[in-house]
Amino acid sequence: MLKARDIMTKNVITVQEDTPIDKAVELLAEMDITGMPVVDKNKRLLGIITEQDVMHLFHDESSLLYGNPEEQDKKVSDFMSTPVIFFDENESVMDVCLCLKNYHFRRVPVTSEGKVIGLISRQDIIKYVLQKRREETAVEEKALNT
Repeated sequence: MLKARDIMTKNVITVQEDTPIDKAVELLAEMDITGMPVVDKNKRLLGIITEQDVMHLFHDESSLLYGNPEEQDKKVSDFMSTPVIFFDENESVMDVCLCLKNYHFRRVPVTSEGKVIGLISRQDIIKYVLQKRREETAVEEKALNT
């Protein structure tokens, strides 16, 4: 059985709940990601912060350009989504796939003993499936040519 740890992205960008929201928004943009886990200092999962969570920061044209002064002191904890659906590293990739299919999530954290160790996105699953199909096609073509 293919497990979550087998296809997860291991280098996960995370933030802590006391991270200023402006810093988190900058991180989402700079790293070209749509969401990231929120963890405590021991890497235990607390929530998730996504582009969708922060969209209401931009109330009007002025706040788009200059930010909203009322929200300058806000932290990630003021915007993050909780509770978070996550998967243990030993859970089935099929279970992860069904979750991503049935909910609007683009990604789910992967944990080991409560600590975030990875992330699986829709893209990770698609890339894995395509890679396996290519490998099988190559094996079939090789068998036909021998």
